[in-house]
Amino acid sequence: MNDNTPLAADILRGAGAIAEFLGFERRAIYHAVSKGSIPTFRVGETVCARRSTLAAWIAEQERQAA
Repeated sequence: MNDNTPLAADILRGAGAIAEFLGFERRAIYHAVSKGSIPTFRVGETVCARRSTLAAWIAEQERQAA
């Protein structure tokens, strides 16, 4: 994300949006969130994540697997 991108454009709101971004089932996202194995945060009852944080997390997973 660059400095000119609105913060809202970087936020994924809800497990469905996170699942769509990552290409997983929504249920898998709920499971990962409950295990603390995916970088998310909550706004009230809604699970949220930043696209940029997830992309960095994926890159780190790839580095660790190499």
